[in-house]
Order: sequence, then C-alpha cells, then structure tokens
Amino acid sequence: MRKLDRITVDPAVCLGQPTIRGLRITVSVLLKLMADGKTADDLLDLYPELEPEDVRQAIRYAAWVVSDRVLVVHAA
Repeated sequence: MRKLDRITVDPAVCLGQPTIRGLRITVSVLLKLMADGKTADDLLDLYPELEPEDVRQAIRYAAWVVSDRVLVVHAA
C-alpha cells in the first residue's frame, strides 16, 4: 500500500478525526462531498489549500479503513 503521509490524526484537531495535513478538513467531509457528486477538481476549488494528492490520499485512506471490515446484510 502507498503511504498516507497527508492523513493526520490529532486529538486536538477536529476531535481526533482523520484530517488532511492537520488542516481542519476531515477525510469524511471530502468523501461526503464526493458521494454527493463533487469531483476532485470541485474539492480543490472549494478548499484552495488542498492539493490533488490530498484528495487521492483521502480516497486511499477510506479504502484502507473499509478493506478489513465485513458488513453482514440480511435479506429482507
């Protein structure tokens, strides 16, 4: 797996949620915006302090977090 050196966790920043480079931009906010249809370019426009690699690492981090989890779904 590639390194995730732009994802930081600090209890003093955003209640310890994973953020981008210690900025007050959480990985979850970026993912929610993308799920709502925003593109990486949209995110870079919304948050000028972000760089393209920040967005890539946020997605990579999310993939890593869910890679070992199994969700059991029961048929209705």
